[in-house]
Amino acid sequence: MRMTLVFGASLNPARYSNLAIHRLVENNLETMAFGVREGTVSGIQIKTKLDDFQNVDTITLYLNPSRQKEYYQKILDLKPKRVIFNPGTENAEFSKILKDNGIKVENSCTLVLLATGQY
Repeated sequence: MRMTLVFGASLNPARYSNLAIHRLVENNLETMAFGVREGTVSGIQIKTKLDDFQNVDTITLYLNPSRQKEYYQKILDLKPKRVIFNPGTENAEFSKILKDNGIKVENSCTLVLLATGQY
């Protein structure tokens, strides 16, 4: 099964990353979450250390471009097959780095992809 990592996960139910976790779980997709605060959303533990993750197929980003830079190498080290830049997270510099490393990049909305069966 393909593992999705919600990167920038929030405990706040009003945040799209929180909703994405719920929708991924509802769609029976294997889900993990990384954020600045530990907690649980829809049965998924939000972890604060990236060392806890392995076998990541897709990273769905919910982190604005100015905060992404410190995670460039850590995300590359996870060796995902795909990174989804959700609205507001688009980053041309990081997209190029990912593509140069053979990682598929999508500027899309995880919630829309799930709702339309395109995930």
